This record gives sequence, structure tokens and C-alpha cells, in this order.
Amino acid sequence: MRTQVGIIGAGPAGLLLSRLLWLQGIDSVVLENRSRDYVEARIRAGILEQHTVDTLTAAGVGDRLRREGLEHSGIYLQHPGTRHKLDFPSLCGRSVWVYGQTEVTKDLIRAQLDGGPPLLFEVSDVVPEDVDGDSPRVRFTGADGTPQVLECEVVAGTDGFHGVSRPTVVAGTDSRTWERVYPFAWLGILAEAPPATDELIYAWHPEGFALHSMRSPSISRLYLQVSPDERIDDWSDDRIWANLATRFALEGWSLNTGRVIEKSVLPMRSFVSAPMRRGRLFLAGDAAHIVPPTGAKGLNLAVADVTLLATALVRLLQEKESDLVDAYSDTALRRVWRCTHFSWWMTSMLHRHGDDFDARLQLSQLERVCASEPAQRELAENYTGLPIGS
Repeated sequence: MRTQVGIIGAGPAGLLLSRLLWLQGIDSVVLENRSRDYVEARIRAGILEQHTVDTLTAAGVGDRLRREGLEHSGIYLQHPGTRHKLDFPSLCGRSVWVYGQTEVTKDLIRAQLDGGPPLLFEVSDVVPEDVDGDSPRVRFTGADGTPQVLECEVVAGTDGFHGVSRPTVVAGTDSRTWERVYPFAWLGILAEAPPATDELIYAWHPEGFALHSMRSPSISRLYLQVSPDERIDDWSDDRIWANLATRFALEGWSLNTGRVIEKSVLPMRSFVSAPMRRGRLFLAGDAAHIVPPTGAKGLNLAVADVTLLATALVRLLQEKESDLVDAYSDTALRRVWRCTHFSWWMTSMLHRHGDDFDARLQLSQLERVCASEPAQRELAENYTGLPIGS
């Protein structure tokens, strides 16, 4: 097989990169080791920044998002007895959308299979080779068990933290990694319960953080701060609802409950690997960086990466100019570190940890944000997404 760009990984990053390149006349092949059903069922993030919505719309995969997604103009910050709304349009002129990453993936797969570039599921033994030269290749075994070789001009690694792309970059570069493992996790549920709020609620509580989000007018997405070693089997539905009610408690407001249709425990960490390139192999998304979900940055960072990378690859492959690919890693990492800081800041402010001294510092910070328009504007600008390349 031969193509211009071999893409390893069919998550939103890889699929969107293929779509953006295809719209500019660049051929690609996407390789995915999981089945289509598995990929389309993965429950992930659900908050889209304005630039992500605009990018998906411009790529021709935003119709269902615009029709079924929920536009949100702010969030609530809460601590016991107080709930304060931040109005994003008035603070920074932007909003965010609630639309699950699962749905983004479905939209991209549907577009890819409807006359787009090849998308191969259930491949195995994927190995990128000769990435330091101008003619890299990707060896893999097809779903039918046949060994194959994909000859290409560029390889994009969008296969996540556990994929094969990042170790290949690390092995051939003077790489560095930075990691922060947080001493708590999120217990998340999907519930057949109408959201009890018009905007997301980020709640600090002495017993731990809680988040009220949603997926549709009839489905709520809720999270509780728990210990990283919590066993999901120890959390009955009644126990989950009781803890959520306690942490969201506010006079005159009540939580809607319903049948829990999915629950899991999500560890929390930050991770950055640099550089995001080795020769003709480029990393994007979780292959290069992971952020805790508090700031809603994971999917949006991946979209920002591939937006930059698509532009750089078009210039390289069509105009034979390497300036944008040479700058790709540094440019992308500036945004990565800004979002990593914002995610750390939100996480550190809202999650109960340490002693009572730390708790008072957190409350002081929350009170400052709720009382200060400049502090609210800083949060709003970061939450809704900074311009690409900044």
C-alpha cells in the first residue's frame, strides 16, 4: 500500500487529521487496532471549545453537533452555601458546547467511510519504520491476518499514551517527559435523569469535589471525587446519589436522580512528552500529552494539534516547504503547557486534599474568582479556548 500520510490511531485526532488533509487534496490511510464498535462506544470528554466546534463545522462534520449539541454560555462555581455563575459571552465573547467525544468519533467515522480515505479497523503488530528519512513506512497485520506495509511520506501518531508512536519518538530523540499524578480520581456516571441545571456545576465540598454535567436534555453526566484505589463495586447507585446530593446541596435546589446506565473510576494525572516529532513521525493528542478532565481540555487539545499539523503537512507535501513542520512541536507545546497549567489550576482549586490550611486556601481562591471580573475573565478565556497557535 502507498499513501502520503499514514495515520496510526482512529480516535478523534487521527480521524480529524485525515479529514482535514483530504479536504486539501492530501491522501492518507488510518490504521486502528480496535473494532469500529469498540471505538464508537468509548465514553470520553464532552465539552467542546469554540475553535473545536468551528473546526468540525468547517470540515463538514458539524451538522449533527449543531443540531443535537447543547451550547453553554458559562459554568457555576460552588462552595457550601454559594453558587456563582460565570457568563462566558460577556467575559470573553465565546461559549462552549456539550457534545460527547463518542458522538464526534461517530460523525468522523461516518464521513470517513462515506467516500473518504481508507480506514482500517482491527489491525495489529503496527510498527513505524525509517521515520528519520523521507520515505517512512508502517508495517502492520491486517484484520484478515495478512502482513502488510504502508509506504508513505509522513507518519502521524494519534494512537494515545499506550500506542506505538510515542515510544518511537522517545527512542530516537533527546526527549523529556513531565508527569503529575493526582492523589484522587473521578467516579463518573451516566444517568437517565434530566439535568437539574442549565450550566455545568463545579462544586468544592469538604467531602470532595463534584461536577454536574449533561449529555442531552434527558441524560446527566455526574462526577464525584474519590480515592484512586476505589472499587466501583463498592459504590451502589444509592451511595452515589447520596454523595452527589450532599456535595451539591444548596437551599432551594434539588438534584434529579434516575437509573444509572454507566459508571467508572477515572484516575487523574498530567503528562507531557517533548518533542512531538521525530523526523517524519509527528505526535498529536494523547500520544504526546494528557491533562486531568477538570479543565475540559483533552479533546480540544487534540483538535488544536491536528489543526496545526494539517496545515504544516499541506505546506510540506504540496509546497515542499518544511518551515511549519519544523515549528510544529514548539508551537503545539506552547498551547499544551498553557492548557496543562489551566487544568492543574482548576483541579488544585476544586479538589479537597491536604489539611484545613489547604482547604482555606482553596476557598480563598474560589471567593476571589467569584468576586473579581478580571479573575473570571481569565478563567473564561482559558475554558472556552485560546486561539490556535497561542
